[in-house]
Amino acid sequence: MTRTDSPDDKEAAVRRMLDTPHPPVPADLALRAAARGARRARLKRAARRLLWGLFVVAAVAFAVWASAARPWEVPPAETTPPLEGW
Repeated sequence: MTRTDSPDDKEAAVRRMLDTPHPPVPADLALRAAARGARRARLKRAARRLLWGLFVVAAVAFAVWASAARPWEVPPAETTPPLEGW
């Protein structure tokens, strides 16, 4: 269709398309769609659980590292000051 088509022409074209015979739909289409949707939901749920599990493992690993390394403490001096006055 071109830009100059009137709304009536477009409506007529849509009506012509709808008047044509529709293709046959498989009888088990709804069952297949429901099974596919259930499978996608299971995969999505499994992926979400996996990501939450990885998040928990990372948080625990960080907590263990932080408790062992204590990055908030000032590290000890590498050298001692000179001993004078003894």
